[in-house]
Amino acid sequence: MQRNYNRSVYFLYSILLLFALLVSAPWWLLEMLRHGKYRAGLGERLGKVPDRLVNQVAAKTIWIHAVSVGEVLAISRVIDELRSQLPGWRVVVSTTTDTGQKLARERFGENNVFYFPVDLPFAVRAYLQALRPKLLVLAESEFWPNLLRWARLSGAAVAVVNARVSDRSLPGYLRIRKLLRRVMQNVQLFLAQSEEDARRLIQMGALAERVQVSGNLKFEVKPPVRPAIAAPFAAMGREETGPLLVAGSTLDDEEAMLLEMFRQVLARHPNAVLLLAPRHPERFDAVASLLASSGLRYKRRSQWKEETPIAGSVFLLDSIGELASLYEFADVAFVGGSLVSRGGHNVLEAAQFGTPILVGPHTENFRDIVEVFRKADALRVIAPESLTATVLQLLENHEERATLGRRAFEVMRSQRGATERTVSALLGLLSEQGAPLPAEITSERRA
Repeated sequence: MQRNYNRSVYFLYSILLLFALLVSAPWWLLEMLRHGKYRAGLGERLGKVPDRLVNQVAAKTIWIHAVSVGEVLAISRVIDELRSQLPGWRVVVSTTTDTGQKLARERFGENNVFYFPVDLPFAVRAYLQALRPKLLVLAESEFWPNLLRWARLSGAAVAVVNARVSDRSLPGYLRIRKLLRRVMQNVQLFLAQSEEDARRLIQMGALAERVQVSGNLKFEVKPPVRPAIAAPFAAMGREETGPLLVAGSTLDDEEAMLLEMFRQVLARHPNAVLLLAPRHPERFDAVASLLASSGLRYKRRSQWKEETPIAGSVFLLDSIGELASLYEFADVAFVGGSLVSRGGHNVLEAAQFGTPILVGPHTENFRDIVEVFRKADALRVIAPESLTATVLQLLENHEERATLGRRAFEVMRSQRGATERTVSALLGLLSEQGAPLPAEITSERRA
């Protein structure tokens, strides 16, 4: 009776998801035509397993899902460690976004990376049957009912790592707690970023004995490789130009505030540069239009030539994957999505370089991370009306900037250890499931 009820619930979910996809199809098609989004990997998303995966199927495979760039960066060290400790095993990675796909292919090899399938039985079963993973690992807050159910039915162990539950998503999860509890029972291991995240997972329906706190993998992100574009920014201090302000992952309505702030900075520092990096590529042209009407000098990364001077101008970073490396050269960094009510973005890319960081009041998406920095007085939380004054104050006080950046770097260093705890827990789960692990790992766990 219970089994029939479970099947009915999953069948209803699949029908509703399929209906939602069909109803929203015109919007998806419009996004493909206007911005090229979601077009790449469409067949893979619909369950067509690419030949590059099938041709290298291994008897011992781990499937890791990382939604976008942030999750790919966070999970990279874990993947490196698993590959090191499990020779002969294959680790494959799925992503949802194009930017995440690009980065994952660069880091893990094109033949090991694919687009995440839509959560319908025919699509997820195609990948499970082709890959036959011993372990499925989902990064952060990915609770896809059909994937989790069919992974368990296929015999794979299932773990959610670096798990977090944001303030914004918690109420929605609690409204469907009865159904979610059934879905979460398919997960053998939850590794939460913080005690609060662990408490929320249990509140949502995870079994308490399956929940551990491992720390936040994003504190251990590998420093990015410097791109060629870094050269002029690295030279700014030597050439006595600057200061350099980096505004990363900005959203609509934030750019106008940042440009007004930059006008005031230019009045005191004529050679200053504002590097402006919108969060979403589809907004690059809109931000370029805003710059064109602002009266400020500006350069677009896509049209810039290396010999073109950038002092006294706005540099629009209309590219993907270069922002993280450029925080290294900032005198002050602002992390966007936080002056408007959108929950903020990741401050760790700037903190790893010891860069002084500013955020707005809206940082709910990174609540625990920001709180760690705030308690250590390792960043400044500003309001729109205090943006200009705070930037000018920091630019005119080198010692305060240096202290703020040093504290940020010290926070990063103090939070390390999540990778080691995560890998140890995943190896433990594989061992419990009877997976064939190397003898030295088995003997260590017995000891």
